[in-house]
Amino acid sequence: MKFSKKLQQLPPQFFATLVQKVNAALAEGRDIINLGQGNPDQPTPSHIVTALQEAATNPQHHKYPPFRGIPELRQAAADFYKREYNVEIDPQTEVAVLGGTKIGLVELPLAVLSAGDTILLPDPGYPDYLSGVALADVHLETMPLLAENDFLPNYSALTEDVKERAKLLYLNYPNNPTGGTATLEFFEETVRFAKEHQIIVAHDFAYGAIGFDGQKPVSFLQAEGAKDVGIEMYTLSKTYNMAGWRIGFAVGNAQIIEAINLIQDHLFCSQFPAVQQAAAVALTSSQQCTEELRETYERRRNVLIEEAKRIGWQVTAPKGSFFAWLPVPIGYTSEQFTALLLEKADIAVASGNGFGQHGEGYIRVGLLVSEERLREAIQRIEKLQLF
Repeated sequence: MKFSKKLQQLPPQFFATLVQKVNAALAEGRDIINLGQGNPDQPTPSHIVTALQEAATNPQHHKYPPFRGIPELRQAAADFYKREYNVEIDPQTEVAVLGGTKIGLVELPLAVLSAGDTILLPDPGYPDYLSGVALADVHLETMPLLAENDFLPNYSALTEDVKERAKLLYLNYPNNPTGGTATLEFFEETVRFAKEHQIIVAHDFAYGAIGFDGQKPVSFLQAEGAKDVGIEMYTLSKTYNMAGWRIGFAVGNAQIIEAINLIQDHLFCSQFPAVQQAAAVALTSSQQCTEELRETYERRRNVLIEEAKRIGWQVTAPKGSFFAWLPVPIGYTSEQFTALLLEKADIAVASGNGFGQHGEGYIRVGLLVSEERLREAIQRIEKLQLF
């Protein structure tokens, strides 16, 4: 049997390949320190688990859920945005419930673009953005994220032709993989740019709860006029350690939200209502658990950066997310250094070029193991005498 042309056009699944390499090393009995993953290592807070357990006993939740999510979760999303960002959201028209934001990010081009339209993507960027490009059969233009510009795209560097052809723009701050953050001024510039060129903006706010050094990450929707041009996608995976629960939402421009809801009417029948109910509890109850989690990641970041500098590795501390974006030693490509770490130090990292052309020269390190294991990882690298 041959796969369809559409499936044949899909890019290789970067993270699946990474997992295979790590699993092969583990199968050999090696003590692998896995810094390549993006999977939260802490359990879901107990009050959220309890909410799921209680909701799962309700027979009403054993039926098909409403196509567009339960009202309690849509209202919780609106309340969350009002409390955290002072942004007004209409729960009826400006919220789309998602089975994790990966679904939303991949399906959005199918909902708002036609074949041959142009999408602007950050480079480096989350590899699964490319899946939406292939499935929607759209044209891709990239925006380099460079250290000298704080890993923000430079819209003025785009050609006039690209600006006029672009119909959809993806952003992601705090950023995966660079750990860069955006300012309100940058988002205001983005709104002006989008309005001038009639471009839809989708902001992937996956790491919205993870900002360091006392700086709370900014929501795109806090920029004046943001809802005129775009939406924001928020996942509970990172904020509440709910990656396996597969629940998130999109908020913002009502027409774009309707497009997402409409395509999902044909693809899905929403999420298990008990999971939605637990998600509503997560969003509306005490947020102490999220602050404790953020503090954990900041402590881990500090250990990693301090230890790296101790061995002479010239690195920059990430401002947000749970990733560090570290330069490879002189004389190595990203893939060569990644392979060396796995072969000689039993350390798994993500090769920077897997995130795009401008990821070459870096590796992505996850802050998803204990401080002790991070110290051990740097000690193993120190023995390689690369710095």
